[in-house]
Formats: sequence, structure tokens, C-alpha cells
Amino acid sequence: MRHGQSPGNVARDAADEAGAHRISLDHRDVDVPLSALGQAQAAALGEWFAGVTEQQRPEIILPSPYVRAIETAEIFRASGGCPPHVGICHDERLREKEFGILDGLTRTGIAAAHPDQAAFRQLLGKFYHRPPGGESWCDVILRLRSLLDTVSLHYGGRRVMIIAHQVVVLCLRTIIENLSEREILAIDQAGDVANCAITEYRLAGDAHGEGHLELERYNVTAPTAEPIPVTRAPDVMVAARG
Repeated sequence: MRHGQSPGNVARDAADEAGAHRISLDHRDVDVPLSALGQAQAAALGEWFAGVTEQQRPEIILPSPYVRAIETAEIFRASGGCPPHVGICHDERLREKEFGILDGLTRTGIAAAHPDQAAFRQLLGKFYHRPPGGESWCDVILRLRSLLDTVSLHYGGRRVMIIAHQVVVLCLRTIIENLSEREILAIDQAGDVANCAITEYRLAGDAHGEGHLELERYNVTAPTAEPIPVTRAPDVMVAARG
């Protein structure tokens, strides 16, 4: 799942609307907490999971080390999404895509401050472009392959919930479903991953007895009795949607 809405999401939208070059933040992206709406989204998801069967609830939670992801995990658990004893084990490999010299810049800001990088990204495409000091989507996929090996080794046979960021959700889909660059970018282009939206896989077997993960649902948010806005803004440091 993606974390709940954060003030960084709001700041990015405001900067884009104002035509500003830089997003206004007074602390590190890793320290950005949930907004009040993000807290409500996480609580709604926890309450939704509290009403499903025990076989549908997570047995371990792996969040990104970013504050907004850890807060999402804690609120989800406190709201009944899983039993109180379920561990929350953050993993740095689930961190947001790193943007290097493009950190905090809007599209307009990138074009103004780093026109060479804007042109290079246009040439290579978002999947392969690596800004100085940052990562490409391929770099994110590389560290996530390592993460999935760890999940298989330590949590095989258990229900695992990962709480991370938009690009991480998409890169995990690339690995698990063996998607091509064209296929995953088409999914990305179709719409942003909603805050606190679930992407679920279930273990399935083929005729030869080989197990594999099948996509059960994608980008699904919790149904609520009281309307809670669904937000889909890219994370604040996703300068040009990654």
C-alpha cells in the first residue's frame, strides 16, 4: 500500500499551481509526517481490515523508514487492521526514489535550473533517467529485488503488508508481474496510486505445482461510512512523477 496523504503532497500541488520552481518545505523529505487527512485515511484502512477475516489480515508489516509510512503503519495497527502484536519492521530499501539534484523542484524548476537534465530525461524516459546523486526506476527495482529475497527468506508463507511510496508500488508490480518498461509506464500514465490504496497479490499454483503471485486488486481504497477524500497527488519529491 501507499502511505497516507502528507503535507508534502499538498505543498507540491500548491507549488505547481503557483508556477513556483521549488516546493516549500522546512525539513527533510524523510521527516514529513502524515497530514490530518492522511491520518484519517490510515485509520479508515485499519478499520476496514478489522472487519475482514483473520486470513486476510497482515502478519507482518514492512514500512519505508520515512515518517509518513511508519505513521501509516502505526495508525493502521492501532485502528484494528491487524493484531497489536504484529511487528512493524521498517526497511530502508522501501524508501522513496531518490532525486539527487532535482530534490524539491517542480517541473518548471527542473526546466529552469537543470535544462540539461530535463532534456536528458526526455531522451531516456523516466524509467532509465538517473539524475546526478539520484536514482532511476531501474535502481529502485534493483534494491526491491533484494527486499523481496529477504521477504521470501524470513516471511515465507506469511501475509506481508508493505507500506511505501508511489514509485515503489509501481516498481514492485514490475518485478512481481515481470512487466516491461512499456507496460509499467502505461499503468503509471493511467493514474497516480491513491494514498492508502491497496495492491494485493495472492499465492497461486500452476499445473506443474509451481507457485507464483497473482494480482488480486490494484489501487483500491477503503470503503467508509463517512466520506474521506481520496487523494492521489504524487509524493513531494517525485519532481516529475518520477
